[in-house]
Amino acid sequence: MLVQLSDPHIVAPGRLLMDRIDTPALLAQAVASVCGLAPAASAVVVTGDLVDRGSADEYAHLQLLLAPLSCPVWLMPGNHDAAGALRRAFPDHAELAPLPDPALAPFVLWVREVAGLRLVALDTVVEGASHGALCEHRLAWLDRTLAEAPHQPTVVAMHHPPFATGIAHMDRIGLRQGSAALAELLRRHPQVERVLCGHLHRPIVRRFGGTVAMTVPSTAHQIVLDLREDAPATYRREPPGYALHLLRDGALVSHTVAVGDHGPVEIYD
Repeated sequence: MLVQLSDPHIVAPGRLLMDRIDTPALLAQAVASVCGLAPAASAVVVTGDLVDRGSADEYAHLQLLLAPLSCPVWLMPGNHDAAGALRRAFPDHAELAPLPDPALAPFVLWVREVAGLRLVALDTVVEGASHGALCEHRLAWLDRTLAEAPHQPTVVAMHHPPFATGIAHMDRIGLRQGSAALAELLRRHPQVERVLCGHLHRPIVRRFGGTVAMTVPSTAHQIVLDLREDAPATYRREPPGYALHLLRDGALVSHTVAVGDHGPVEIYD
């Protein structure tokens, strides 16, 4: 079972995000929830915006907050992250090591095996920008990587979703380059069961490139579901959440989990 956490936006100890939101406490609750899963998680992937400003003290705080997880934890950046600082903060995370190709070295690209799945992390970050992009080098790497295991159920994890969601202010900072090429590429690799994304702070699902693409809730605050074209950028303290993905009979089943105290488990009469 693969757990997907996303967009924790961790701040330095003693701070609140936007002086209002205790993102470290919220991530701690999510981590406690993951630790309590039965059966236990096989691995955790965190799909970007790990911290809020990409600073060393934030990444050190993140490391402490993730420490209770006993399973492998794999990291990838979002637009709020800084790849250099992330790599320096987690030197023992082999997945963060730069690839030898100079054209790919700036990006965090990796492959891992978990619970019968092949997990491929695709970096969509544009340095210094909020929007995302996929250049020809990253797309070519993905094409080669998927071709290496054409029969193994696979998920591709990326921070920016490759589709418009209808939340206009977020779509403006979505994946501006490479969506059409990615869709065409994925159609050549039918083993891809899911494209797992963050960035949107909401659960959203769409058919894309012959597979299913989805975003997941943030472990912190959620973007308001407002589909007006001129809607302002707003958030709400809806319950934080995460996703878990299970391989069943060769196909992937995805669940969204709400974090928090929702009362005791009760048996139907």
